[in-house]
Amino acid sequence: MSVNTKRFFPPLRFRTQVLLLVGTLVAATLLVQGAYLNHRQSQIITEQIGMRAMSVAQTVAQIPAIIDAFDSADPAAIIQPLAEQIRIETGARYVVVGNRFGIRYAHPLPERLGLPMVGGDNDRALLGGEAYISEAEGSLGEAIRGKAPVFDANGDIIGIVSVGFMLEKVDIDIDNSLALGWGLIGLMVVLGLAGAGWLAQHLKKVILGLEPHEIARLVMEKDAILQSIHEGIVAVNQQGQITLLNQAARRFLGLPPHSNAVGRPVQELVPNSRLREVLSSGERQFDQEMWIGEHPVVVNRVPIIHGGRVQGAVATFRSRQEIRDLSLALNAVNRDRDALRVQAHEFSNKLYTISGLLQLDKPQQALALINQETAREQARLATVLEQVEDPLVGAILLGKLADAEQKGVQLEIVEDSALHTPLGPQGQEVLISVLGNLLNNAVDAALLGRQTPPRVRLFFTDLGEQLLFEVEDNGPGVDPALLAHIFREGFTTKPGKHMGIGLALVRQLCLEYGGDVSLEDGDLGGACFIVTLAKARMAGQEETLA
Repeated sequence: MSVNTKRFFPPLRFRTQVLLLVGTLVAATLLVQGAYLNHRQSQIITEQIGMRAMSVAQTVAQIPAIIDAFDSADPAAIIQPLAEQIRIETGARYVVVGNRFGIRYAHPLPERLGLPMVGGDNDRALLGGEAYISEAEGSLGEAIRGKAPVFDANGDIIGIVSVGFMLEKVDIDIDNSLALGWGLIGLMVVLGLAGAGWLAQHLKKVILGLEPHEIARLVMEKDAILQSIHEGIVAVNQQGQITLLNQAARRFLGLPPHSNAVGRPVQELVPNSRLREVLSSGERQFDQEMWIGEHPVVVNRVPIIHGGRVQGAVATFRSRQEIRDLSLALNAVNRDRDALRVQAHEFSNKLYTISGLLQLDKPQQALALINQETAREQARLATVLEQVEDPLVGAILLGKLADAEQKGVQLEIVEDSALHTPLGPQGQEVLISVLGNLLNNAVDAALLGRQTPPRVRLFFTDLGEQLLFEVEDNGPGVDPALLAHIFREGFTTKPGKHMGIGLALVRQLCLEYGGDVSLEDGDLGGACFIVTLAKARMAGQEETLA
């Protein structure tokens, strides 16, 4: 049986990647540049040695003693000492002088005098009268040679001068000259690698020690979180340009899901954002109310501070309607809890009474008390079931009847009331909210009129195209001076927090569902609120009819 094994190479850490990438780049750049510069320097040195050889050759070719020696009986006797002296003084490997046939009159090795010059590169000087540089292999080896013709007084070519520097010696001089350059390049490579290591360490610190894949995961997680948050979020930089806008904010602003808003000034999309105030002052703003388009929202604005300076700002906003609905729901829960507590207390008293009658051996009276309570509850239940077909609306009415009774308020439903229209889910929620708020206000108002027993009366009908509800009480009524304000959000005559919401919500719901709410003087002496709602909207049939 064979087992296939696969070697696993873990991904390189970010610091190692940066070190390898930057270090390799720096080293490669320095080495390539150094190789080019050193090659160029080698060429320059070679050219300089060649020019030096040619210059010496031209100088020797113009010495009068050497020119005159060509006419003597033994030219070598005169030219050889002069050439050797010049060779020693200039550091050349050889200074060779020959006649126009290439026969040597001067050579570092005296035994080679009178022999032909070798290399095959004399024609340009002897035939063309040109001074030049050449590389050729002579009798002493390969060399860089400077050639110059010798002219007599008449301008005729009578000989040639060849000054040579051995290539081996030239290469040694070049190597010595380039050694310092390569040493400096090696030092720069080491410094570049050290800088790459420092850069990798610094970048690792800047990104909080995270690896690239960890940063990518965090970015995706952050984006997913921001897009899933129900609150709208807008972030801007120092210049007030949008850097982040989540989907909830796009919905509030009415922007398409994939429209490009990043980089645009925030004033273009949200003129009243006030984020520039936060950028200039650096102060936080919490629970500020404003309008975004057609949406009332509650906004929090905070600056982004780094290094003691404001680098940007973030605004988060949520629907004021949602907050209001939640507050109303919590208030309703609290009221129901209090009502249940009162009912539990009241039933406990009745149970204690029945228990006492049984202990006193009066079962008939205990039974009569039980029948009395049962009959009253059954009558109340039968009345509501007969008048109201929807179970949720019936439930809220039963709850309000019990709550009013516990508070000592007589809540009566007019006998002719009827609500048999089937309601949709939205209609049920709207009606529960409207009736709940109006009945709560009526009970509270009736308790203020202590001269007479507190009373609240409810009438409703679904005849025609609208649902009609009348809620009146025998309280003190509404001051005429306040009629223009009672449906305004936040306005209230009651003490305590979280007030001034109910009537504003009732009016908003009525307008949304094709109706309205008005206030009149009631027959009981207090206020009478009249509510109308479109039957089709409440039944959820508007789309079907359309």
